[in-house]
Amino acid sequence: MSAKNVKELTDGSFEGDVEKAEGVVVVDFWAPWCGPCRMVGPVIEQLATEYDGRVTFGKLNVDDNPEVAARYGIRSIPTIGIFRDGEAVDGVIGAVPKQQLSKVIEAQLAVA
Repeated sequence: MSAKNVKELTDGSFEGDVEKAEGVVVVDFWAPWCGPCRMVGPVIEQLATEYDGRVTFGKLNVDDNPEVAARYGIRSIPTIGIFRDGEAVDGVIGAVPKQQLSKVIEAQLAVA
């Protein structure tokens, strides 16, 4: 299901993969039953390929990993969380166009 550039995240791996990571990390908070989430998945995979080596991408299934979702107040999915050097710095809620996600990512890369 997941592209090689998109890491499957869990409650157990989130701290090491995201909160202790350097640089920009994009996290797709999703669930298998969520229709809009399935629309966002391929967009995340395309962006992961385009930003390979510059941005880390991960997916967190909120049903299987409720601790992280609760900690970050994820109430609607899909939510795309943008982290920089372990801090949640931005995010997008809902299925948005690829160009909109690219703009948010580019803004964080410009700051990093």
